[in-house]
Amino acid sequence: MNAGVNTIFVKGNEAIARGAVDAGCQCYFAYPITPQSDIPEYLSSALVELGGEFIQAESEIAAANMLLGAAACGKRAMTSSSSPGISLKQEAISYMAGSELPAVIVNICRGGPGLGSIDPSQGDYFQSTRGGGHGDYRTLVLAPASCQEAYDMTIRAFDLSFAYRNPVLLLGDAILGQMKEPIRPWKDRSINPQEASDWALSGSAGREPRLLKSLYLMDGALETHNRRLQEKYKLMQQEIDYETLALHDAALVVVAFGSIGRIAKSAVRMLREQGYPVGLFRPKTLFPFPEKALREVAAAGKSFITIENNSGQMVEDVRLAICGLAESSFFGNLPGKLSNPEDFLEPITQVLNRCRAA
Repeated sequence: MNAGVNTIFVKGNEAIARGAVDAGCQCYFAYPITPQSDIPEYLSSALVELGGEFIQAESEIAAANMLLGAAACGKRAMTSSSSPGISLKQEAISYMAGSELPAVIVNICRGGPGLGSIDPSQGDYFQSTRGGGHGDYRTLVLAPASCQEAYDMTIRAFDLSFAYRNPVLLLGDAILGQMKEPIRPWKDRSINPQEASDWALSGSAGREPRLLKSLYLMDGALETHNRRLQEKYKLMQQEIDYETLALHDAALVVVAFGSIGRIAKSAVRMLREQGYPVGLFRPKTLFPFPEKALREVAAAGKSFITIENNSGQMVEDVRLAICGLAESSFFGNLPGKLSNPEDFLEPITQVLNRCRAA
């Protein structure tokens, strides 16, 4: 973390909004939906006071397409929503990926399917990590577990979006968005104003016109474009990040992300105090997924249980990563129930006992 100023006490949603401001966000496009509405509420004043643009769009679809337009002009721009609102933004996100435009999208996930509830959920993992819209594209996906990480990862999301000219998604949930914690904002944050100077649509006076598009109709053109995109997605592997706890002597590794990863970490600590040989692996990047690191853990002879606030989504990536070396059990708290560490103790110990008996 950069050297910080005084610690402040904020909600996770406000931490994200403050991170956007400190990342140099110039444009934000809003449409209200619980549980992320604190983000536009904060930015509606803070961003404008700094000379940025805040626009309350008429719909989620409009907000996402406004984001596309600002991104095409090389602006640091963001939108945010919750689950069904993100679904409505998917077409524009696909267009941004196809046009290679940098943009930040925040999803403070709520229960589903459909309108579901405003309770926390991790049911958008598939949508987030598989592109979500049409076509072969990917978004970088960051999964914070604390208010400090929410702040830090928002800044990182803007940097990554320009580094790869690609949308970056920050995936949180109602727990992260609504809880309050101390954070330490960064200071002396420097933004490169020329980072989009060679491709942005900024007026063609004195230079050749530029074209940003996702439409390729000439024979072979789309194939060439898609091959180049896939190579770019491979380069994103260098951005993989994850947290581990007590893996050195663990017989069983708990894999979990986001707020559930944090709750699972507390459960692991409780079990370690009771003498159980358990550890934690928490992906911070969901795409790219840290499959190589997880496979190395499996090669060391560990067993696994994946815990999620859904019916089983990330567990598929875990099983693909460790295929041929180990298997992963699964425990899911379905959306509509607020998880706590005690919920995970019995599932973890049951799997550990089965592993010992095998």
